[in-house]
Formats: sequence, C-alpha cells, structure tokens
Amino acid sequence: MTDGVMRFGFETGQWMGRRLAVLIGLAALTMLAGCADFDTQGRRGPSSLAVPTIPAEAPRTTGVETPQMAEHLRLVEMFGGEYRWPAAERHLNAILSKLAAASDKPGEAYKVTLLNTPLVNAFALPTGNLYVTRGLLALANDSSEIAAVMAHEIGHVTAGHASQREEHEKQQLLLSKVSNVLQSHERGEQVQALGTASLASFSRQQEFDADQIGVKTIARAGFDPYGASRFLTSLGRSTVLRATLFGQRPSERGDVMSSHPSTPERIARAISVARQIGAPGIGEAGREDYLSAIDGIEFGDNPTEGVIRGRQFSHPRLGFAITAPDGFVLENTSQAVLGIARGGAEAMRLDSVSVSGDTPLEAYLNSGWIEGLQQASVRTLTVNGLPAATATARSGEWRFRLAALRLGTDVYRIIFATRNLDDETDRRFQTAIESFRRLATEEVPRLRPLHVSLVTASDGDTAETVSARSPLADRPLEYFLMLNGLDRAGPLKSGQRYKLVVE
Repeated sequence: MTDGVMRFGFETGQWMGRRLAVLIGLAALTMLAGCADFDTQGRRGPSSLAVPTIPAEAPRTTGVETPQMAEHLRLVEMFGGEYRWPAAERHLNAILSKLAAASDKPGEAYKVTLLNTPLVNAFALPTGNLYVTRGLLALANDSSEIAAVMAHEIGHVTAGHASQREEHEKQQLLLSKVSNVLQSHERGEQVQALGTASLASFSRQQEFDADQIGVKTIARAGFDPYGASRFLTSLGRSTVLRATLFGQRPSERGDVMSSHPSTPERIARAISVARQIGAPGIGEAGREDYLSAIDGIEFGDNPTEGVIRGRQFSHPRLGFAITAPDGFVLENTSQAVLGIARGGAEAMRLDSVSVSGDTPLEAYLNSGWIEGLQQASVRTLTVNGLPAATATARSGEWRFRLAALRLGTDVYRIIFATRNLDDETDRRFQTAIESFRRLATEEVPRLRPLHVSLVTASDGDTAETVSARSPLADRPLEYFLMLNGLDRAGPLKSGQRYKLVVE
C-alpha cells in the first residue's frame, strides 16, 4: 500500500510486518474470491471512503489538480478518510510549528492530517505533509511523545530519504510492467504486490537516522527528549499485545520487514541520544494538555464500516451480524472482514458482491469464482430466514468451507480455510455460517463507537478496578496498561487522569 508514498514512518514495525504476514497467509482466500468492499455507503467500490454526490446545479471549479494534491487525497482515502478532532488538530499544529522552527531546515512548511483508522501509524510525504492516525493518538501519552513521532517524520523529509527512494520506486514500477508483459497477469500482479511491500519501510540506518534527528529536534523545541523512547516502548507493547491476540509471537514477521530495526534496538538508541542531551527531567512533557486534546476520540473500528465486539462482527448500516468460531480474532478492512485462529492455521474471509436476483445461489457457487470447488458438495439451505448455499473446495494443502447468503440485493460470501477439514472443524465453521443474521432494529443504536475517555483516579483505585469498567472483550487490563504507559498493574496515583476505553 505504499505505492508512491514516502513511507509508513512510525508504524508498529513488527506489528505491520505481522499483519502483512497474516494477509499473505490469507492470500489463498483472496485468490479464490474476487474482492468486494464494504464502503461507507454500502456500495462495493475501490475504497472505504464515502464520496458525496455533487448536485448538477452546483458551481464548478476550474484548474488542474496537482500530483501532490492527488497523492494527498489518495492517501486520505486509503486510510479511511480524514478524522476531524479540532482539539487534537490545534494541539498538533501548535507542536508542529515549534518542531518546524527547531528542525534542520527551519524554512520548510509542514502540515499534519489526522486519519480515521485505528491502525497505529504515521508517515510523511516529501512535500511536508504529515499524517497521523487516530490509533496513534490514542497510544501516545503526552505532547513530547507525539512531538517525537512528528519529528521522526520531519527527519525523513529533511534527510532526503524520499528522494533516495524515488529511483527504487521507479525501478519497481518498471519491473511490475515487465512482469505483466512477460508473465500471466495474475503473476505480474503478485510481483508488483511483493515489490511494493518491499518498500514498506526505510532502511535500518535511515530509521535510526530519523530517530536521532527526531530526538534532537524535540529537545531543541523545548520538549522532553525522552518522549521518543517512551512512545517506542508503548509501540513495542502494542506490537506484543496485537500479536498475542492473533496467537503469534511478535518475532513472526515476513521477510519484507527483516531490515526494519526492532523496537528494543530503537528504544536503546533513542535513550542514548537523549542522555547526550541531558538527564531525565529536562524539557516539557505536556501530559495534561495532550490528554485534554484527545479526550473523547474514537477508538477501534468506525461503526459506519462495521463493529467488532469479541468474535461478533456487526454492520449496523448494512443490517447484519455474524459470530466467528471460538478462537478466531477478527480484523475489519475496507475490502473484507478477515479472521485467523490457531496462529494462522485457520482463516476466515467475509465480503459481499452484487449478484442478479435471478441467479440461484447454488448456480453462483458453480459460476467459477471459486477454484477447486467440489461440485458434489453444493447444498442449498435457509439461514435465519435468508436463502443460502454452501460447498467445500480444495486448493493445494488447504481445504475450504464456503457459503453464499442473500440479504436484500447483496450476496455475502464466507470462506473458511483450514488444512484439516475434519468433522469437528467443519461443524464449527458451519455453526458460524448459520449465525449470519439480520440485525434487529433495537440492536443498531447499541452499536456505538468506542472512545478514549479520561478518568481521574480516586484513593484505592487500581489498574485492575479501573480497567474493569471498559467494554473491551479481549484483555482490557493489558490495553489499559499499554494505553497509559504503565509498566505493571496495581495502585493508581490518586488525582491523576488516565485513559480508559469506553462506549
């Protein structure tokens, strides 16, 4: 997804690599079925960004869209659209003005855009456009930490890392075109995807250089230089927690990320640079101002694109819900809902497609969109009042349980993948398929977004008692500790504010 982008800069390095590895592991599901999006208007399209209809009588603008603006709009669309939170925007822009003045090129102009995605990520364009996700805002704990993130990205800009990569991107584009000519179209697309993935991060040295530049920049701007190491620590804990939820070790990442420096190594180097500046306690941390700026921001999935609560995925606007089998962890993307279990030994994909109402579902299953379909396995049934058809398929060492269900004008496709489709596993998959249902009218209002709320600790409050108030289904205590930069559970400081995920 970095095609033409300067970088995924301050991302959860190992987590992004793990996520990429998981998606590669789900490639068999993707190759079996064409993609269809759950966009914000319920239509299938190229993205999850809602595009309003322009009235015919509206005045027309003139001029040519610049490549820089086109790239900006493409990135915003790719990451769920722009996230508007005025308090955070004002706070980040005030920090950014200080960083710009303290940077190695103080004459450069920078602008930050918030992105509406729960992914923890930040990156920059050579133009000086910086991008920070709301997921990253929730992870940071003070002004010096978010300053370190933006200064790291400014470091990539001022060090000219983008121009050093531009030639590599041009070469990769040429390679992909040659691959499409010399090989099959499908193989060419695979080569292009792998080549793009290989550009997902800067070199190890470039990352270290940007970290060092960032630490020095925030110190010159008056911020605590140790903010960088604190954020990197939270970043590493986020990586571990997410990997644990998916049943994987944090070290399990694809080869495309092998050149990315590990978080502990970056933390050690960031602390070393900060110590050269001064002892801990120097500079402004700005905890209270930062927490006030992010109080109330959304956390996790945007309900307009579907909500994950434990093993259940609900889409209030499209009006359906499904519960994955025991052990599955779900992730919502603009193209599909993906799930994995047993460290990737089992996988799930849910998407939708337009199928003529005149086409029987069993005929659709046999229409060729699934490779290796076992035609004798096709069965028709009714699932919670909805017409449905199921079948099995085989591709290499993988076995698949498939389903197509018609809801309104759409057909929803469910694919479960496993290497061993025994009777028990098939029963679990079939039970999940039969959980697909219409949402009741009274359920929709209850599917509200989660938010980051500030709570003030009272005497006797502990991390355990406060985190128990959160509706998070998986590991609420671990999330509380991670989001607040706490090393261990136990008593909280009376009178101090903490972040808590609430409805």
